[in-house]
Amino acid sequence: MDFFSSLAQIATIKEALARLEALQTITPKIIKALEDAQTYHEGQLRKSGIPYVVHPICVACIVAHYGGDEAMVCAALLHDIVEDTLCEIDYIYETYGDEVGTLVDALTKIVKIRNEEFTSDTNNEKLIAQALSFRKMLIASIEDPKVLVIKICDRMHNMLTLDALSTAKQMRIAEETLVVYAPIAHRLGMSSLKNELEDKSFYYIYSDDYNRIQEEKNVKRQGLEFRLNSFTQKITTLLLNNGFLRNSFEIQSRIKRNYSIHLKMQRKGISMDEMLDLLAVRIIVKNPIDCYRALGIVHINLNPIPSRLKDYIALPKENGYQTIHTTVFDDNAVYEVQIRTYEMHQSAEMGMAAHWKYKSGLSPKLNWLKDMKESSSVSKSAEEFYEITRNELYREDIVVFSPEGKTFSLPVGSVVLDYAYAVHSDIGDMAEKAFVNNQRVSLLQKLKSGDIVKIEKGKVAHTRCTWIDSVKTSKARIHMRTMCHNKIKEIDKKVAVNILTTIFDKEHRFFDDFIKKYALEERIGQAATDLTFLQEVKNDFKKEYHIDNSFFAFVRFKSIVLKEQKFDNLILHTNRNINELIFDHCCHPKFGDSIVAIKNGQRAIVHHKLCDKANEQINQGINQLFVTWAKHTKISFRIIVSFENKQGMIAELLTILAKHRYNIIKVDYDGYKNSFSPACEVIIESDHSDTKTIKKALQKKCRIIKFINLKDAYQE
Repeated sequence: MDFFSSLAQIATIKEALARLEALQTITPKIIKALEDAQTYHEGQLRKSGIPYVVHPICVACIVAHYGGDEAMVCAALLHDIVEDTLCEIDYIYETYGDEVGTLVDALTKIVKIRNEEFTSDTNNEKLIAQALSFRKMLIASIEDPKVLVIKICDRMHNMLTLDALSTAKQMRIAEETLVVYAPIAHRLGMSSLKNELEDKSFYYIYSDDYNRIQEEKNVKRQGLEFRLNSFTQKITTLLLNNGFLRNSFEIQSRIKRNYSIHLKMQRKGISMDEMLDLLAVRIIVKNPIDCYRALGIVHINLNPIPSRLKDYIALPKENGYQTIHTTVFDDNAVYEVQIRTYEMHQSAEMGMAAHWKYKSGLSPKLNWLKDMKESSSVSKSAEEFYEITRNELYREDIVVFSPEGKTFSLPVGSVVLDYAYAVHSDIGDMAEKAFVNNQRVSLLQKLKSGDIVKIEKGKVAHTRCTWIDSVKTSKARIHMRTMCHNKIKEIDKKVAVNILTTIFDKEHRFFDDFIKKYALEERIGQAATDLTFLQEVKNDFKKEYHIDNSFFAFVRFKSIVLKEQKFDNLILHTNRNINELIFDHCCHPKFGDSIVAIKNGQRAIVHHKLCDKANEQINQGINQLFVTWAKHTKISFRIIVSFENKQGMIAELLTILAKHRYNIIKVDYDGYKNSFSPACEVIIESDHSDTKTIKKALQKKCRIIKFINLKDAYQE
């Protein structure tokens, strides 16, 4: 029975204490923590009926297993007593010192802040809860990664004992674990914890899929294990025949884990039989040179797949992971081969904990924690924070080089601009020219592992706000959003003054004086987007200036009223006669984008707020009008998808749309002309504009060719 399975069976205090004693030297401070934990939790039971104190002792066992020091073991034993008993945090500081006190305090805060509410962009309560937990846990623990390790160990034991809870609580805890805790374990390099958390979560969230994969593995297990054993024996013989001694290496084998199989099937649209890494062996040797000797032996004697060779020893991952990955053919089967040293193996399984326990190997880089804190401070909502940070925590990496040979780890799909921001935020903001492998490329050129990237700065910022969706890293998005927020803020100030000058037909100097007199410098931009505030400023200006003007000017000012004029998807509020509203062809605002309206005679010309042409005119003080998008109860979308031509695919597509509450207006499908990959066009409507969720759901079943909002100003 493995470590986690045996831990899940512990039901008494005696068993828990015996397990902890086998894993950890019991110091006087740990004895005191055990006494306090039993005293304060006395009489408390878990849902299963087991004494509550068994839980913190088991958490301490996991912490000890992963190399936690005395302070971490004490904090694990005491992590619930401030929250769940009458014990005060001051007692922890006084009795155990600052280090244990700080850890327990941070762990307690993580629990307390779970119930705080933040602004929400959608009604997806599940996503909000996940993102909120994500955000606050990181902020609370940002100063010390030890807090993260203890909290992940706490969650691991909760997952081992989840059967005692209701189905609803099982689902909630499992979903949060999959979204929050497993990715953090991954970034800390603790792959064994990450794998356990993922598989346990997968079992509770998608039990049907889990059982289906498990059944298929069980049916094929004998054949798969025979192939693995045969291949393992072949590798052993090759190593022994080429200079390796029998006690100088170890070979492990495995069949891919259920959750990893599920992810690959969903992502690639393939069956279990089509996976190239379903079966794998791991060669563990004594030193790095032996890793390359073993790789050479494997490649000389078996046919490798060149595109699947990855050397993470020479170029380690950011979480400290070091292993050579290669894939080879043998007897009409494909096997993944991993090669690492014993030290690298400890580091890969235990991550940061291996460096505490064994004082060896590469330590995971923790820059991502700092980036998360920055993401938290700039994101406006929980969902936005979740979107920014999820790729940062759980991602496949590529490695690119600076011209000087410095390495940078970036998510797969990163562009040149991501690299520029990774080097320095100022280089990202001011990047003007880019060269990849000495060839001039766009700043939005996608990068691949091994690229050498050079950035040339300009004298002014060249980054465009429309590029935010093209970058992958949170650092790039954070800086670009901050820059764009400041840019829009400045534009709004100028637009507000231009609108006021148009309303009153007065020179700019009148409003400059008015703004200074009433200290509106920071607030005036609000008049460009908030009609109520614009009305207030208009009325205040009328009161300020009608006294010193002629009777006729007074009458004219008094009669100024902003009337609503509707033009299809747009609404103007102005005292001017406008007969026509048109979109210029220099920019392409979509329904819901920030826009401005420029007055040209009796016409209003609409631009995207960040349009260069519009900004030139705005800076010149051109006449402008207050414009907003009309509110629609229903928003229509046109979708074109392609999928495999097999029975039931259209029904599956329409079921997904109906499940996400989209009304289906039109379906156009012709599988006769292109039977291999037919295209299906669907027109749908909804009462919300957020399409991220439905796109993700559709991408699991088909390839999206087009997904456009029919209310966009410009169609194709």
